[in-house]
This record gives sequence, structure tokens and C-alpha cells, in this order.
Amino acid sequence: MITENIHVAIVEDDPEIRQTLALIIDGTAGFWCKLTFENGKEALKPLQENYVDVVLMDIEMPKMNGIECVRRLKPLKPEVDFLMLSIRQDDEAVFQSICAGASGYLLKDTPPAELLVAIQEVKAGGAPMSAGIARKVIQSFHQLKASPLSERETEILRLLSQGMNYKSVAKSLFLSPHTVKTHIKNIYGKLHVNSRAEAVRKGIEDKLI
Repeated sequence: MITENIHVAIVEDDPEIRQTLALIIDGTAGFWCKLTFENGKEALKPLQENYVDVVLMDIEMPKMNGIECVRRLKPLKPEVDFLMLSIRQDDEAVFQSICAGASGYLLKDTPPAELLVAIQEVKAGGAPMSAGIARKVIQSFHQLKASPLSERETEILRLLSQGMNYKSVAKSLFLSPHTVKTHIKNIYGKLHVNSRAEAVRKGIEDKLI
């Protein structure tokens, strides 16, 4: 039985990493590195005009970053799966990538064997992610769905849990003491508590901070 190769494109500004990825893909049966590019701007037109199954996309690149490239291409090529490869694992990069249309997110230190499995997985409709990234996504999803607190209120409660007083919190967040007190009053109301200690305990127990 003949299995068709998975056609892969690479968008990566580091020439050494780009070449290494291409060698890994071309050196493995069932995979073909069809196209390589050094930035998102260079990749835009060719990826619209050529058939590929999966694009390995770096994030931080000159001229056009990977997130913007995916954001522009995904509506035009909905059948293509974009798999982000990055050294970054902060929440903002992960969620911007997903919102832009990425189907998966891996760290650049992912072993070659795992990378190849991830390419197969995303081609089959999966959403591969490095373990640490997947945990971040789940934790953030739980917080977004379950927390009654706003982002600012969560930040203030976290600082209170670290032992800061109102004045220190205000200084740390560049807010007025009055604004901080208003936020804390709202926190008490949303968590149904009457003191700082209760608020912190509730925040920890409910995994809000």
C-alpha cells in the first residue's frame, strides 16, 4: 500500500534551524519538505499558490511574524494546518496563535520523533501541543470560564496573597489607593467574603490565583 507523503512547509528565520527541520522531514519516509521561507512576508504568496498539508511556523521573525502570517493565510487556506514552533511559552503567544488559526503549538526543543508525530497528528485533525503548553491552555481556560474576577481583580488578589498591603499594591500596579480599595470591595462582593484573609483563602481554594 502506497501512502502519500505529508507535504510540509517551514517558515523560520534562523537558517540553521530551518535546514535542520528540512533534513529531519526529508529524511523520514512519508514526509516531504516542499517549501521553506525565512519570514512570514516571504511565505504569504507562495503558500497561497502551492499545495501543502502542514506549515511549521516560527513566531518571532523580521518583516512579518508567524502569528500575523497565520492570521492572513488561514481564511484563504482553511485546509492547511499551521503548527507553531517557538521558544516562547507565555500565555499571550499561545493564545494569539490559537486565535489566529494555529492548530498546534510546540516548543523548538521538541525531539525530532515527537515533532514528526505531531505533524501526523495535526494532519489527522488533532491539536498537538507540548505538555507545558497544554497545561497552560487548560489552566487559562478554567480561569476564564470559572473565575468571577476580572483580570485586574485577579492580579490584585494575587498580590494580596503575597503579603502586600493596599498601598504597596497600588504602587506596584500604578493605581491610586482609592482605585485599589474599590477593586478589593468588588472582590469581596464577588467572592462573598468580608476580609482580606477570607478573600485570599477563597482565591487559593477555588484556584483563582
